[in-house]
Amino acid sequence: MLFSSITFIYYFLPVTAGLYFLSLKGAGALKSFFQRLPNGILLLCSLVFYGWGEPKYVFLMMVSTLSCYGFGLLVEKYREGRKGRAFALVSVMVSLSFLVYFKYADFFLENFNALAGWQVPLLKVALPVGISFYTFQIISYTVDVYRGEDAQKNFIDLALYVAMFPQLVAGPIVRYSGLSRELAGRRHFWALGAEGIRRFILGLAKKVLLANQLGELCGVFRASEEKSVLFYWLYGLAFALQCYFDFSGYSDMAIGLGRIFGFRFPENFNYPYISASITEFWRRWHISLGSWFRDYVYIPLGGNRRGKGRQLFNICIVWALTGLWHGAAWNFVLWGLIFAVLLMVEKLWLLKYLGKSRVLSRIYVLFFVMASFVVFNGQGLSQVCSDIGGLFGLGGVSLVSIQALYCLRSYGMVLLAAGVGATPAMKLAVGAVCQKKAGERLVCYLEPMMLMGLLLAVTAYLVDGSFNPFLYFRF
Repeated sequence: MLFSSITFIYYFLPVTAGLYFLSLKGAGALKSFFQRLPNGILLLCSLVFYGWGEPKYVFLMMVSTLSCYGFGLLVEKYREGRKGRAFALVSVMVSLSFLVYFKYADFFLENFNALAGWQVPLLKVALPVGISFYTFQIISYTVDVYRGEDAQKNFIDLALYVAMFPQLVAGPIVRYSGLSRELAGRRHFWALGAEGIRRFILGLAKKVLLANQLGELCGVFRASEEKSVLFYWLYGLAFALQCYFDFSGYSDMAIGLGRIFGFRFPENFNYPYISASITEFWRRWHISLGSWFRDYVYIPLGGNRRGKGRQLFNICIVWALTGLWHGAAWNFVLWGLIFAVLLMVEKLWLLKYLGKSRVLSRIYVLFFVMASFVVFNGQGLSQVCSDIGGLFGLGGVSLVSIQALYCLRSYGMVLLAAGVGATPAMKLAVGAVCQKKAGERLVCYLEPMMLMGLLLAVTAYLVDGSFNPFLYFRF
């Protein structure tokens, strides 16, 4: 089920919210019997949400959760000795085995066949939606318990942590240590719920009104036989902005839904396209994934504590894994290694020069980020080479084409709106207006009408539109 669908917005979400808040009243009246009823309702609704399109994979997720639950109790019991370390390692390996089988088995078999000259049949298994995200959450739980966090004794609470529908299929990646108290008990009040609704609608608008339109431009480019240098750059710009609004829009919706149900999920984006270095960009883009790899891979490998050479090696490992996490294809690994090289170059000498020019540093970031997303979206290395070459006119590509000019006119306003929306300009403008009492009152009156207008516009697009999956559902 998609957040950006009529079924979710007008059927699933109201029914889930109604059952949930009714269960809060029941839990208050019969605390001794129904202490965990709200979490049970959320878990049940989350399983319905996840199983809506592929019910067979609910079983897989529950098996992963049961394994995590059992090993968590064993890790806590024996963590002072070698058994605790062994149980933690086995738990991580079990979780990774599911991910490797469903996501990477055919990738490894294809490459093995290519190297060995064999014809081992591919498994051709479908990728369960969200498996990369909930696997990382399960691993973080196990590691946190090994490091001293209390294991969860209530299976329903742990299953809700893994399966909670707002962030189940595309993040943000939530740490158990940051959510354990809210799973045990949380406060609900109107201001938090209202902020959640506001955040959800804004994220929905990002996805439907901007990301989907930018995706149409990318589709037109792929289908075109009149490619030009201008068209390649339009495509690169459109896809970079589509990725941002698609994924940050999903994160906004997830964070908003979490607040409606009393949870505070971590922020996942902080205007990455205003960054003055690649290092800063990755502090602002997909924050929860970056911090996960830092805490569970980079630091355990030694981080920057074992000399410069080891630090650079660790960066390569982390970014190769980051690329591979996004997809079982070499263009994703290449994408990760590009960022590894850029980050190493910055750490060795470039950072001190980037601070000397705010304009050039931002042009540098936007160029490499946009080029990297061209690599990211390529279907195989041959297409990646063709697309990168097209940006610079290689392969006899013309400078301008009629179709490129037509698309520039047709999508120019969408690109402009997306460009402005990717900066904090609107947020700063609203903040400046709110500094005066009259302006604050005006915003209070206009904001509900604006949100209602956005919801109506989104609804109109969804009723009249086509299928619009989130990009990160692929990962």
